[in-house]
Amino acid sequence: MNKVTYTQMGDYLYPDLILPEQEALMLGKYGRMHKAYLKKNHKAKYNQLLLSGQLDKYLTEIDQTAQTRLEILTKQMMEENNVNENLKATDQMQWVGLMNNLRQAAEEIILNELIYN
Repeated sequence: MNKVTYTQMGDYLYPDLILPEQEALMLGKYGRMHKAYLKKNHKAKYNQLLLSGQLDKYLTEIDQTAQTRLEILTKQMMEENNVNENLKATDQMQWVGLMNNLRQAAEEIILNELIYN
């Protein structure tokens, strides 16, 4: 069993808590967004994940899931709206506009389902 040590500061004793060593992970856009959301709106869950050493793993999983879901949703929406390579070859500006709209719609779904939930 680990023995807890304390440091005295003034009249108070503070436990010497050390987080387990973790390698620094590069979080993507969605991982960083979810981290900021947890920090602001779900402090208890954020602190629990942080103190247990699971925060980086959790955020990486959220980021990867969001990226995969974005690709799948975008492809499904492209098929439903007949946005294909043929349209890209014939009318590039329309294709770019439609792709931007589809990607934005897919991202909004992801934000509501994964990031801000």
